[in-house]
Amino acid sequence: MSTSDAVTTDRAGTREHSTVSSLLRLWPYVRPVRARLFGAAVVAVVASCTGLVIPLVLKWMVDGPVTDHDPAGVWLGALYLLLLGIAEAVLFGLRRWLVARPLAGVEADMRADLYRHLQRLPVAFHDRWASGQLLSRGTTDLMLLRQFLAFPLTFLLVNGVTILVGVLIMLDQEWTLGLVLLAPALPVMIVCWIFERRYSLVARRAQDQVGDLTTVVEESVLGIRIIKGFGRHRSQARAFRELSRTLRGTELAKARLLASIWAVIVTLPELAIGAALILGTTQVADDRLSAGTLVAFLSTALALRWPVDSIGFLLAMSQEAATATERYFEVMDAEAESSKPPKSSACSEDSAYSEDSEDSEDSESAERSATATAVATGRDAAPGTASDAASDAASGTAPDAGEDPEALAGADPAPGDGGLRFHGVRFRYPDAPADSPPVLDRVDLHIRSGESMALVGATGTGKTTLTALVPRLHEVTSGRITLDGEDITAMPREELRTRVAVAFEEPTLFSASVGENVLMGAEDTAGEADLERALAVAQADFAHALPQGTSTQVGEQGLSLSGGQRQRLALARAVVGRPRFLVLDDPLSALDVHTEAAVEAALRRVLAETTALIVAHRPSTVLLADRVALLSGGRITAVGTHHELLRTNAEYAHLMSGDEETER
Repeated sequence: MSTSDAVTTDRAGTREHSTVSSLLRLWPYVRPVRARLFGAAVVAVVASCTGLVIPLVLKWMVDGPVTDHDPAGVWLGALYLLLLGIAEAVLFGLRRWLVARPLAGVEADMRADLYRHLQRLPVAFHDRWASGQLLSRGTTDLMLLRQFLAFPLTFLLVNGVTILVGVLIMLDQEWTLGLVLLAPALPVMIVCWIFERRYSLVARRAQDQVGDLTTVVEESVLGIRIIKGFGRHRSQARAFRELSRTLRGTELAKARLLASIWAVIVTLPELAIGAALILGTTQVADDRLSAGTLVAFLSTALALRWPVDSIGFLLAMSQEAATATERYFEVMDAEAESSKPPKSSACSEDSAYSEDSEDSEDSESAERSATATAVATGRDAAPGTASDAASDAASGTAPDAGEDPEALAGADPAPGDGGLRFHGVRFRYPDAPADSPPVLDRVDLHIRSGESMALVGATGTGKTTLTALVPRLHEVTSGRITLDGEDITAMPREELRTRVAVAFEEPTLFSASVGENVLMGAEDTAGEADLERALAVAQADFAHALPQGTSTQVGEQGLSLSGGQRQRLALARAVVGRPRFLVLDDPLSALDVHTEAAVEAALRRVLAETTALIVAHRPSTVLLADRVALLSGGRITAVGTHHELLRTNAEYAHLMSGDEETER
């Protein structure tokens, strides 16, 4: 699914939620700081109502000391006004102090939960989602949520209470003038309702477009060598400009909507105040109303201008926060890889899993996620969430129609099932059409304990996919994979991935030191000696010649190193933890002939101590293995030694002849 498709899907499901129901999903994060937020709201209400006392003091001054020409009374009234102004300012300052620290903590918790959840989402999810869309949810959207909790959430309540109290005061002063000011209330409410419906759609579109723009920037930075190498900077600039113009148009649409509601919200109350002024002046001239009462009434009306005028942008910020909440939970609702094995009758009591205790942060994150789900109403299936059929397939309980039970090898493992074994494994990508052929179809393969096996096949036959099934980066559609006779779905993923180490064809390094990148493949107990051994096996001694040795920062994606250097560090990362099972996806493809020979010599010693599956394209890599398996048409069609298959299998001989290398 493309980014635009994902965005369209997201937007299609968004409007089924109301603003309130979307924002209520924030409650699990707000609950721990609810006392301070409630206290801040109370303080803000008191501060706002304190401002409404000022018109009453003015009424007393005009009808009292001013009318009676009493200078002392005027100075006393001025002192009252000064004290009220200071009290209002202090209370609003206290409100800001109350919300600043806890809301920064709420934003940090949400960002940490999002990052933690992203690490647990299956590879299929990340294959479908653009990184820029995920990045914008963890930055721009969370900033909008913090701003909403800090300001609109409080002031929607505060301004509502202030308007209610102010209207009651004005009605008490002179009910006829109060009714004049209430006349615009119904038109304003209708305009606000229309504005809310229209602005929410535009706000969502703008936030999705920010994600698209972020994706383009990120891809341009990571692919700068390609852009420069092919002279594509102008076309990339044009693409960026087009997206920027689209976003600019959406932002202008938002501004037009906001301007329209402000025009109504500001104009109608101003006209009502003007009408009340004329009517009140007439009543004062007829001695039906005191001058002080008119001053107090108009001062109260003017004090309510800010609460009324702010309705427009408070609603706008609330709509943006609601769409940001929806975008955030679209990711959080995606089904993560469970750290616990599925409950299955295939698991014996002896091998039943005993739940490990989660650390406190993970437990809190899970609790918040569960509570948010319970709070949500009419929750949509988030993009990237596996379908029911795919979920069943992930647990191995829903074989494809027409599956041969005997081919599934579903019986308890036999004593000779040690090592790595594929039992009738079938795999189809979750988002593939239902009538499409599976990538892998009834794969049966046994790699004996301590044996290394090369996996050979033409491009696109599913070799990399097969290797990804071992550490459960993808889940088999049907069939089973066992390690030493134990189904991999019957063990926690953490345990599985400590047993199995992988090195991918495209090596990925992180913005960390050489040593940190390599030791990422081992448990925390690995030390300097393990690092040196792994570097020696991978012939990565170049690391010692770097400016700070193994402490040298390699930069984002390791692009400061050559392709061969990155691949050797990735290989060192795979072997540093002395894994029981090793899965290598064409680990020597970027090496020159001499380095390849040196790595192979060192790697043979490692392979003698482990069970390994090696994707190979060249005869030199194949010769590392004890046996070779040929993958063709999604199935294992031949297994034997390299020399046996050269003599007996024409397809294998063709692949090893060099023609396949030319095709690749």
